[in-house]
Amino acid sequence: MPAPGDSHHGSQFAAGEGASGEKPRHEIRLKKIKTHAEANLFLEKEYLPEHNRRFRRNPAQPEDYHRAAPRAAELEDVFHLETGRVLGNDWVVRHDNRYFQVQAQSRQYAPAKGKVTVCEWEDGRLQIRYRGRAVSWEEIPGPVPAEAVRTSEAKAKKPKPPTPKADHPWRQDYRKMRPWSKLGQVPRIQEMSG
Repeated sequence: MPAPGDSHHGSQFAAGEGASGEKPRHEIRLKKIKTHAEANLFLEKEYLPEHNRRFRRNPAQPEDYHRAAPRAAELEDVFHLETGRVLGNDWVVRHDNRYFQVQAQSRQYAPAKGKVTVCEWEDGRLQIRYRGRAVSWEEIPGPVPAEAVRTSEAKAKKPKPPTPKADHPWRQDYRKMRPWSKLGQVPRIQEMSG
């Protein structure tokens, strides 16, 4: 019984087919190929021609049932990233730390808090869609961070509160401030009799 690591264990190739019947990654490892370019060259020049020669079959019927290749517009509509966003009350959409102001469409805006889809293509183009239709927009600068406002306020010096004078009651010992301490007497608590 072959070991689990054996190249023919569970393989679709029959035993005795040799190195050309092994999976391409095994052959790549045996040839000590290290880069993608070397691997692609090996697959194109050595492995695939031999594989195709061995497994090529003539079709049972000559008709070609492959569908026609899609048009460029269809491919463009498929190959992009879509991200769902919500319109702000001011019709601003935030996407990847960028801000986009949605413009009015025929004297009417998309509703605030409405859901839009931001479509992004590999070449960097963006499109914002509301209910499947593209809407016009323009990129705007983001709001000023609150920290920047706070730092400008912090730069304005606040006036220092006045320091109390030496004879101010706050600077006196609290024991001297009690009325009975001036007389040297401690008030007595009278017991109540019933």
